[in-house]
Amino acid sequence: MQVDPEAGRRIHGKPEPRVHIETFGCQMNEHDTEIMYGILHQMGYVKAQGPEDADLLLFNTCAVRESAVEHAFGRIGQLKPLKYTKPDLIIGVCGCVPQVEGEVERMLRKFPHLDLIFGTHNIHRLPELVERARSARETVVDVWESMGDDFPDVLPAAREGDLKAWVTIMYGCDKHCTYCIVPMTRGKERSRPREVILAEVQELARQGYKEITLLGQNVNAYGKDLYGRHGEGAFDFGDLIELIDRNSPGIERIRFTTNHPRDFTRKMVEQIARAEKVCEWFHLPVQSGSDSVLRRMKRSYNRKQYLRLVEWIRELIPDAVITTDIIVGFPGETEEEFQETLSLVEEVQFDAAFMFMYSERAGTPAARMPDRLSVEEKKERLHRLMEVQNRVSRAKNEARVGKVYDILVEGLDKGKPDVVFGRTRGNILVTFPGDESLRGKIVPVRITRAGTWTLEGELVESPVTLT
Repeated sequence: MQVDPEAGRRIHGKPEPRVHIETFGCQMNEHDTEIMYGILHQMGYVKAQGPEDADLLLFNTCAVRESAVEHAFGRIGQLKPLKYTKPDLIIGVCGCVPQVEGEVERMLRKFPHLDLIFGTHNIHRLPELVERARSARETVVDVWESMGDDFPDVLPAAREGDLKAWVTIMYGCDKHCTYCIVPMTRGKERSRPREVILAEVQELARQGYKEITLLGQNVNAYGKDLYGRHGEGAFDFGDLIELIDRNSPGIERIRFTTNHPRDFTRKMVEQIARAEKVCEWFHLPVQSGSDSVLRRMKRSYNRKQYLRLVEWIRELIPDAVITTDIIVGFPGETEEEFQETLSLVEEVQFDAAFMFMYSERAGTPAARMPDRLSVEEKKERLHRLMEVQNRVSRAKNEARVGKVYDILVEGLDKGKPDVVFGRTRGNILVTFPGDESLRGKIVPVRITRAGTWTLEGELVESPVTLT
């Protein structure tokens, strides 16, 4: 659903109410924001130009690291004066932070001006929540512990763009890694029915979208709760990939995130390798290269098993781009264990990595573990890790200079009217000379210059318009 923010400026002679949502965190939150915009559009709301212009202001928060929480809290405090200049303004906080034990109480103390607090499991009740907040004299708090049976399989979405779209295939995570707060904030794994997912993809194709990204906290666990793990009737993530690949005319590229190495089977890799539209990009969070740290993290795989998965991917998909997440300074991490992570980075040769210092999250088992590292130690290890990974990433990109890649052009590079940007099938950002007329086309681009994280290039020949 592509919503025109300028459509219908007035309802029954009254100005339409305006909404602004500030989003923090992952792709799931970004897509949740699109869904909330879609729901609110059906209520008659239009997108505001910014928070100062809004009648409803929502903060869609992330709780995966304390820095993300503080970032959101800083913004909530910064915009608090709007409540005094616009007393009828409704201000709400949603997303993952309200799902964390103790955070609602902290917000009520810290931000008494809030009108509404709700979590991740009841965004489908947004119309009711907004109306309650409008008439209530105190903060409306409505946080569910789990997703109810009434949570619909289909919700409207006011999508941010018209070329690329998120498609949620499942919610939640059952892995319970000792450092991770996601099972608390997103709940148990729950797959959407395959026919509902396929219908959404086909509708996106009819609307002109060219690329979709299948979303889930652990996409590789898809279907186990709905269709069983084995035997007749079983239907897993690899089967879903094949179904969408065969039945999505108009869609040119299919991506998926995020993966859990424990549930990523060779069968799935084989199915992905056969699927023509599925891009050669695998985000495989490893978190550590040390078996002992992986056990303390409760990751359910070891170094050897992770390397075997990488081997399968590179055997069956030689051009695969592999990226990862790594945590340094996990409780009790020794220098020897950290060295094992460095050696894994050298061995795998990741194309890129998201690297973080361990961030304690209240309520997780890791928060109770002994042998804490100091902030200085964690910073020093993060710096050493980044030096190694940046060197690897730079070398991998320099090896791409002179090669030609098909780029789906997304638009003008910010502030540069004669430079466009897009991504390879391997999800590498490329900029090159061009204009707005190239947007939405797949064009061959020869790489002329490599950076650590991005590439520059030049157009090879006339572009081919996607149909």
